[in-house]
Amino acid sequence: MSLQRLKQRVLKNPEVKAEYDKLEDEFNLIDQLLTMRGKAGLTQEQVAERMQTNKSNISRLERGNANPSWSTLLKYAHACGFELSLQAQKMH
Repeated sequence: MSLQRLKQRVLKNPEVKAEYDKLEDEFNLIDQLLTMRGKAGLTQEQVAERMQTNKSNISRLERGNANPSWSTLLKYAHACGFELSLQAQKMH
């Protein structure tokens, strides 16, 4: 079973869906980080070197096991050759 099919299947459960929705912004941030690094063609080690930090810090950041500051997110984006912006949306 593919990951996408598994995800669709488990999200049919209302309790799982509610928890997933709570974490959606975090998942989107992690996806964006991985996309930037992938488009830059860099390894975690290369990003860490550019940020003057350890690979383990990049790994934690990309797994969502960190609470990064805006400064850290900017450094990560710049290390990958990207600009980062914050976009506010009115809540419904």
